[in-house]
Amino acid sequence: MSSDRPGVATREELTALVDSAGDKLVVVDLRNPDAAVEPEDQVTLAIAALPSADNRPQAIHAVWDRSNDTMPLDSLETLPKDTPIITHCGAGGRGQKAKEYLQLKGFTNVLNGQQKMKTCNGIH
Repeated sequence: MSSDRPGVATREELTALVDSAGDKLVVVDLRNPDAAVEPEDQVTLAIAALPSADNRPQAIHAVWDRSNDTMPLDSLETLPKDTPIITHCGAGGRGQKAKEYLQLKGFTNVLNGQQKMKTCNGIH
């Protein structure tokens, strides 16, 4: 895995996961809409909104809890542990922590997409 930051997937790795996952792919968006908590997220939120039923239905929004180094798993608990998952946030740090956290919880097919998610428009 060679990328900007340790643990961040390359564009090729993301493309391979997306191509093989099909409609099983889940994107975990860890950007925080609260500018007071994560001001850098405002840049990426201006490019792509947080997921909703109408916007990016295969994506899940989860706020990373920095004080406890955890994230809510409610939306993921019923998924098979081999579900293809891409985590992403504003800069990559929370995406990496979420990737590692999901792996500790038994998920086996997780990549950290870092900021590449905003530049991978050609991936489908």
